[in-house]
Amino acid sequence: MAKKQETTTTSDQRQTRKEVLLARKQAQQTRQIRIGVAIVGGLLLVVFLAAVINELIVAPNRAVAIVNEEEISLSDWQDRVRFERAQRIILLENQLEAFQNNVGVVQQFAGQTINELLQNEQLGQAALNQMIDEVIIRQAAEARGITVTDEDVQNEIEETFSFYDGGLPTPLPTATATVEPTPSITPLPTAVITEVLPTNTPIPTATLAPTGTAAPTATPVSAEAFQQEFSDFMTEFEALGVSEELYREIVRSQLYREQLLELLADEDELSDEAEQVSFYVLQFNTEEEANEAEALVADQGFLPVWNEVRSIVPDPESGSTAVASEVLWRTQAATVNSLGAEVAEAAFELPIGEPSSIISRTVDAQTTRYYLIQLSGKEVRPLSASEYQTLQLENLAAFIDEQLAVGGLTLTEYDRGRTPTNPVLDPIFTTPPTATPAVPTGG
Repeated sequence: MAKKQETTTTSDQRQTRKEVLLARKQAQQTRQIRIGVAIVGGLLLVVFLAAVINELIVAPNRAVAIVNEEEISLSDWQDRVRFERAQRIILLENQLEAFQNNVGVVQQFAGQTINELLQNEQLGQAALNQMIDEVIIRQAAEARGITVTDEDVQNEIEETFSFYDGGLPTPLPTATATVEPTPSITPLPTAVITEVLPTNTPIPTATLAPTGTAAPTATPVSAEAFQQEFSDFMTEFEALGVSEELYREIVRSQLYREQLLELLADEDELSDEAEQVSFYVLQFNTEEEANEAEALVADQGFLPVWNEVRSIVPDPESGSTAVASEVLWRTQAATVNSLGAEVAEAAFELPIGEPSSIISRTVDAQTTRYYLIQLSGKEVRPLSASEYQTLQLENLAAFIDEQLAVGGLTLTEYDRGRTPTNPVLDPIFTTPPTATPAVPTGG
């Protein structure tokens, strides 16, 4: 009996040692698994932290453009895009309030602004182009000894809100009447109504003004009124993620632009005078009508034909497309904008009193217009304020293009896919307006 018990004990001991070895092996495997998981988890954590550091610290400081060795950072560009979006959204919200929540009217008058907010990448590119121009302008201004101080920025903001700190606004120059020279051709006694054709001149960059209120007037306001109005103005921007510091820097850039604009005009000796012409115009939509009118001009003279067309009461059923008008004192550039290069070239080459031959102008693929003109005056005259400002802006644009052409710009394309979409446009502005219900008719 004792021998059997001893054998059982030895077997149990062997079984126990086997279990212990197995347990040790399993524990070792578990430790290895835990170590592996910890290593993988640590690597993932490192990758995650690296991504966070890159997005929050490294990426915002990376350049999206380098202008003459000066970098425009991703964060600065994104802030500018947010400002451009906020400015447009505030404008739309103010218009919606002004039009008593009639979104259809806002869509009609501010459709381009809505489209700009919807075309996010294009808006981002436009903002970057503007920032590139501003760097070139500031560099050129500082190279010429121009510096815009914080005090200059504050004064500009105050004047924008009609606050002059007890002073008075700079009076606008008094307009003087322009004496029109007597044309060398005496028109027929038939009553003639002259019509000045509109000029499509570029719109100059506007100084930022309060968007929450009507445009400032020349009436000075008190310090308290200015502080309240400016505070309300900035509150709107800050609610959309735009800081006052950014707003002030944009005002600073505008001041640099204005000062360089004047300085370049002096450097390049821009003239505030230009050769201008006045002339009579006969316009037709068909070559057949133009040919008939040219034959009449050859037989009767230009002015009798012009007077006759001018005195005819418009009649849609007549089928005639003839229009008679008069252009008064227009530069060649302005004539190009309103009537096309072909008419402008003829107007500045014709002798006074001599009618032109037929001038054809292709407006688009489906439209061609035909003109007969006769000069009534040509002389060097002062440019209007808007024309001279347009000339200055064109001169500045040419200067910027020249600076870019010498290879001072590098685009890193790091802005691709990083254009901010906030602040977000309220969907109400893209919702089709409610149709006006039809008025029931009596049966």
